[in-house]
Amino acid sequence: MGKNGLDTSGDIVLRNHAVADQDIYGRDGIEGEEDENTVRGNWTNKREYLLSMIGMAVGLGNVWRFPYLAYKNGGGAFLIPYFIMLICLGIPLYFLETALGQFCSQGPINTWSAVPLLQGVGMAGMIANVMVSIYYGVILAYALYYLFASFQYPLPWTNFLDDVNCTNPPQCTHYVCTLEHGSCPTSNITTSSTEQYWDQVVLQRSSGLGETGTIVWQLALCLLLSLIIVAAVLVKGIKSSGKVVYFTSTFPYVVLTILLIRGVTLEGAKDGIDFYIGSKSNLTKLAEIEVWRDAATQIFYSLSVGFGGVTALSSYNKFQNNLVVDTFFICIINYATSIFAGFAIFSILGYMAHIYGIRIDEVTKEGFGLAFIVYPAALANLPISPLWSILFFLMLFTLGLDNLFSSIELITTCLHDAFPKYIKKKRALISIVTCAFMFLLGLPCVTQAGIYWVTLMDYFSAGWVVLVIGFLDVFGIFYVYGGHRFIKDIEMMIGSKGVWFWLYWRLCWYFLTPCVTLIILVLSLAMSIPPTYGTVEYPAWGLALGWCMAVFCIVMIPATALNKLAGVQGGFRKRLRLLCSPSEDWHPYLEVHRGERYSQERFRTGNIGDDEPCCRIGCIS
Repeated sequence: MGKNGLDTSGDIVLRNHAVADQDIYGRDGIEGEEDENTVRGNWTNKREYLLSMIGMAVGLGNVWRFPYLAYKNGGGAFLIPYFIMLICLGIPLYFLETALGQFCSQGPINTWSAVPLLQGVGMAGMIANVMVSIYYGVILAYALYYLFASFQYPLPWTNFLDDVNCTNPPQCTHYVCTLEHGSCPTSNITTSSTEQYWDQVVLQRSSGLGETGTIVWQLALCLLLSLIIVAAVLVKGIKSSGKVVYFTSTFPYVVLTILLIRGVTLEGAKDGIDFYIGSKSNLTKLAEIEVWRDAATQIFYSLSVGFGGVTALSSYNKFQNNLVVDTFFICIINYATSIFAGFAIFSILGYMAHIYGIRIDEVTKEGFGLAFIVYPAALANLPISPLWSILFFLMLFTLGLDNLFSSIELITTCLHDAFPKYIKKKRALISIVTCAFMFLLGLPCVTQAGIYWVTLMDYFSAGWVVLVIGFLDVFGIFYVYGGHRFIKDIEMMIGSKGVWFWLYWRLCWYFLTPCVTLIILVLSLAMSIPPTYGTVEYPAWGLALGWCMAVFCIVMIPATALNKLAGVQGGFRKRLRLLCSPSEDWHPYLEVHRGERYSQERFRTGNIGDDEPCCRIGCIS
C-alpha cells in the first residue's frame, strides 16, 4: 500500500526517487552541466525541440489530405471552420499535452499519476500510436520505392502500358478514359499508366483483403531500410534525432517552395489555384455539418494530439521553458504549412488538367491517390521529370520520417519511464528492438493485400479513437484533477499570470474543447461509413477486425480503471476518491522545482493541494 492508501504494487514506477532527487546542478550545487535533468536528459537546445515538434505536426496529412479537404468542403471557405477548430480544439489540447509532459518530465502514461483512475487514457494513446507507426513505416516504404524508381529516364510509370485507343482521342486522354466520355466503348475503358504502375508493379495488388498473396519483397526491403534509418537516428534518443531534424524538418519546405515556384509558371496553374482557394470558394458549404467535422478531425490528425507524442517530446524540456510561445508557434506553423502545401499541389494539378483537357475535379484525389497516382503523372510531364520526381518523393519520405521518429521515441520514452534503471543505458538497443518489432508487424502490410491492411488500420486507429482520448484528456484534467490546480501547476513553470491571461484557456478547457470534441465524436460515429479501397469493399470479417483494433485501444481505459479500483482497499466511494486524486508520484521530476507546493513534507502530511478548490469527482466523500 502506498502512503495515500493506494496499492502501488502494480503501478508503473514513475522514477527512482533516490536518483531523481539528487542535486542535478553539478558538484557545487550550481548549474554546471548542459542537461538540467541528468537522469532523463533534455533537448540540447530550443531549436531542436521546436524542429522536432514541427516535424511531428507537419506530415503527410498537410500535403495529401488537407488540399483535398479544402477542395471538397468549399475551397477557401474551408479555412474558416479549420481556423475556428484550431482555436477551439487544436491549440488548447496541444498546450494541455505539452504542459503535462513538461511539468512532470514523464511520458503520456505516467503523467496520469495526476488522476490514477485514468491512466488507461495514456495507454490507449500509446497503443494507437503503435498501430499508426506500423502502417506509417509502410508509407515510408512506398515513398522510398518511388524515390529509387525516379532515378530513371524516362520515369518507369510514364508508359507502363500502352493506352487503349478510343474513338474520340481528344477526350479519352493518356491520363483517363472513363464511361462519361460516351464515345469510348466499355471494352476500351482503361486507367492511367501511373495507376497501373502503382497497382501492378509497386503493390502487386490482389483482389481483396482475403487474398493475401505473397510478400512484395521490393517493398519489404524498402520497409527494412526505412526502419534501419529510424533506428540509426534514434540510437541516442533526442540527442541524435535532434540533430537530424535540422534537415528532415526544413527540407520539405524547400521542396514545397520549389514546386510552388515551378507550378505557378505552368499553363493552367491559375485555374488550379482558383479551384483550390479562389473565386470558386463555396461559402454555402459552411452550413453543412460534415465540413465542420472534417475540419475538427483534420486538426487532430495534423497536430498529432491524442497519441501521446506531444507529451513525450515535451517531457524533455527544461522545467521553466516558455511552453505558451511554443504552442502558438508550432500550431500556427502547422496551419500555414497546410495552406502553403495546397497552393503547391493545386498549381500542378491545374497544369495537369490543362494538358489533358479534363476538369480539375477529375484529377483531384486524396491520400495514396494524390501522392502515388496523380502527382507522379503530373511530374512525368514536366521537363527534367526525374529531378522533380526525386524531390517530391524525398520530401514525402522526410515528412513521414519525422512522424515516425516521434512515434518510436514515444514508445522508448514510455519504456524508460517504466523501467528507468534498466533502460537509460540501453536506449540504442531498445530503439533497434522496437524498429525490428515494427518491421515484423509491418510485413502483412507489404503483401499483395498490404494496401487493404494499411487503409483499414488508418481508418480505425487514427479516427474516432483519438477523439475519445482528446476528450478524456481535457475532462480528466479539468473536471477530475481540477482546472484551478492545473493552472497553478503551469504557473510554477512560466510564472504567475493574470486573470485575463487565463480567460481564453479557461473558456476552452472548461467548455469549448470538451463540448466540441464530444459533438464531433458523436457525429463521426453516426456519420461513419465502412472503409473501402477504391471500388474494393471490405469483407465483414475485415470490418470486424478493424473495430477490434479500435476497441482494443479504448478498452484499456475502463480495464485499467477497474484494475486500479480492485487494488485499493476500502469502500467504493473511498477507492474512487483516492484514484481521482493525485498520487504521491505526481510532482515535478526534480526536487529543486517542487518548492513548498510539492515538497516532501506536504506529501508526508497529505496536505498537497489543500489550499485549492477540489476536483469535481475527487471530492466524493
